[in-house]
Amino acid sequence: MSSYLRRFGLLAAGVVMAAASVAAQDPLATFSSRTDLVEVYATVIDDKGEPVMGLHRDDFDVYENNQIQDVSTFASGEFPLTVALGVDRSWSMAGNPLRLAKAASQAFLKALRTDDRSMVVAISSEADVIAPLSMDRVNQQRAIEALDPWSTTALHDAIIAALDRLEPETGRQALVLFSDGADRYSRATAAQVVARARRSNALIYPIAFGKTRPGLLAELAVLTGGRSFLLRDPKDLEKTLQTIARELRYQYLLGYAPATPIDKGNNEWRAIRVVLKGKPGFRVRARDGYTTE
Repeated sequence: MSSYLRRFGLLAAGVVMAAASVAAQDPLATFSSRTDLVEVYATVIDDKGEPVMGLHRDDFDVYENNQIQDVSTFASGEFPLTVALGVDRSWSMAGNPLRLAKAASQAFLKALRTDDRSMVVAISSEADVIAPLSMDRVNQQRAIEALDPWSTTALHDAIIAALDRLEPETGRQALVLFSDGADRYSRATAAQVVARARRSNALIYPIAFGKTRPGLLAELAVLTGGRSFLLRDPKDLEKTLQTIARELRYQYLLGYAPATPIDKGNNEWRAIRVVLKGKPGFRVRARDGYTTE
C-alpha cells in the first residue's frame, strides 16, 4: 500500500500539531478528521526566488487528474520537519567536493529549528546511518566531521534506504542530498528510485557537486515538489543552503478528499496540480501525484 494512503489516517494528527501555530495567523484554516485525505505541501516563490507568505486557502486550486478538488484542509506556517541528510562519501567525492559536502551538511543542521528532527546517512557502497533520527545536532555534526572517502557510490540504493527510513514518520519530511550524482553499482535502477520517490511523502532537495546536474536528481526534485541545485562555485554554497532552509521553513499544506473515490486495491497513478489564482509573478511547486496501491 502506498505511503500516501497509509498517511491518510495520520494527516489529521499532523495538521492539529500545526494548528496551534497557524490558526491565529489564518482564520480560514480548517482541519478535518476524515481518513481519506490526500495531503500536499506547496512552496510558493516570487519572481526573486523568495518564499511568499500570507496566502489563504482561496488563493489555491488543486486538480487531481485535471479534475478540480475541494480543499477541505489548509494550514500555513512553519511545520515540524523530519529531514534526512544524505552525504556522498565515495571516492568520486574525495578532496574538495567532500569537504564542501561536509561543510554544507553541518551548516544545514545549524539552520534547523530546535524541534526539527534530523538524521545523517553516509553514502558509499552502502547507506550507513551514522547519526540516527533525533534532535541531537552536536553528535550529528561530529559524525559528519569524521567522514572520510570510502568505496563506490550506490546512490540509488541510498536514496531508497533514506526514503524507507522516513516513511513511518508523520508530518513534513525532506531528503537533502549532497552528491556528485554519479551512481556506481547500485542494485536499484534509476526507474526504481523514481517509483519509490513517487510513493514517498518526502520533498527531495539534491545538491550536485560538479560540472553537470544529473538528470535523475533534477527529476526527483520536480516530482516531489523539492528543488535541485548544481554547485559549480563554492561561493554559492551559503546562498544555496539559505534558499533550501527558507523554503523548508515556510510552506502551505493543502488537503482534500478525492472527488473520484480511491479504490485501494487498484494500483493507479493520480496526477496532482496545484495552481495559484490571480497571483502573476508567483510560482508554486508541489509533488506531481501519488499512487493508490
